[in-house]
Amino acid sequence: MKLEPTALTGVGIATGSAFADNRGAFSRLFCADELRAVVGSRQIVQINHSLTRNVGAVRGMHYQKAPHAEMKIVRCLRGRVFDVAVDLRRESPTFLKWFGLELAPGTHSALVIPEGCAHGFQVLEPDSELLYLHTAFYTPASEGGVRYNDPLLDIAWPLPPSDLSVRDLQHPLLTDHFQGLAA
Repeated sequence: MKLEPTALTGVGIATGSAFADNRGAFSRLFCADELRAVVGSRQIVQINHSLTRNVGAVRGMHYQKAPHAEMKIVRCLRGRVFDVAVDLRRESPTFLKWFGLELAPGTHSALVIPEGCAHGFQVLEPDSELLYLHTAFYTPASEGGVRYNDPLLDIAWPLPPSDLSVRDLQHPLLTDHFQGLAA
């Protein structure tokens, strides 16, 4: 697996390769040894899977607060999505910046999202499936979110956002999260 940095501090793209023959294909989805530079001593403690049916649907922007903050590694298993990370770390040089990447099975890529970043995605093909590797257990009392259409972020979603959950529509704006930010 090869790790490529992105414009957001600590966010990376992990890319592997597939071995294919007449029977089908094989690819490695995660290797702690090959990703040690980014994963460090963290352990993958939870693996989640999502299916999102409708094109244009947006899920996010989600994160977990300390002390249950988590690193996520997100890969598309089926379909195609526009995957987004938002830097919410005040001390980061890329604070309140976002990075988006199209993920699809054929790219053999995953987005690596460190603690302190929110994550969300938009579905570009019907019935898209994502696999999430987490370094912390889901803790409802520590969950957080920011609005997908927050004007401070101005995320350039490829399609008009649709099919959002009630929860995601109710996430606060960043000016509510961080005191002193101008709208």
